[in-house]
Amino acid sequence: MEELSLIQKIIVWGIPVLFAITVHEAAHGWVAKQYGDNTAWMLGRLTLNPLKHIDPVGTILVPGLMLAFTGFVFGWAKPVPVNTRNLRNPKHDMALVALAGPVANFLMALAWALVIRVAIIIDTAEFSLPLMYVGVAGITINLILALLNLLPIPPLDGSRILSWALPGRWNRYYNQFEKYGFYLLVLLMMTSGLDVLLGYPLGIARDVFYSIAGLR
Repeated sequence: MEELSLIQKIIVWGIPVLFAITVHEAAHGWVAKQYGDNTAWMLGRLTLNPLKHIDPVGTILVPGLMLAFTGFVFGWAKPVPVNTRNLRNPKHDMALVALAGPVANFLMALAWALVIRVAIIIDTAEFSLPLMYVGVAGITINLILALLNLLPIPPLDGSRILSWALPGRWNRYYNQFEKYGFYLLVLLMMTSGLDVLLGYPLGIARDVFYSIAGLR
């Protein structure tokens, strides 16, 4: 997408980023509701309206700056609140609630791959090219969010899944690490740490979804 202007990049990435973070958070709330916690539903967070999920820094400022200066886009939304005391089996159910976000991103990546395939079938420059750009952005941002959130670093979704798998004492020790997790994430973002952790799986996942889209 190097040939696109900054305004064009904002247009191309805007819709996929909003959908990626909105559906990710709504999925957490929806699964929590299925297992007994209505907190997100009562706060109006079980919606695909992005205005309910937007975080001014994570949804607008950070993605905008990264797009302008790096060409790489990353962001986040306001976390959906989950009260584990309302869950029927808190440890197990919280793992499923956490898993829902990455699963939603993988499903959205699949949807964007199908958008690209439709664009290829249409095969008209005025419609196909814009759809393909948006589709590629949609696959990319959703795969990044899914794989990043599966890292077992508190408070990412992967840490909730690992927490469920750990026995009691180790679970308590692991959860105490959460207060340091944010700083570890910042350190990984400022260095090449995330590239090392995500580069290989992201490349494989991207190839799979590009093949579904008909780009391979």
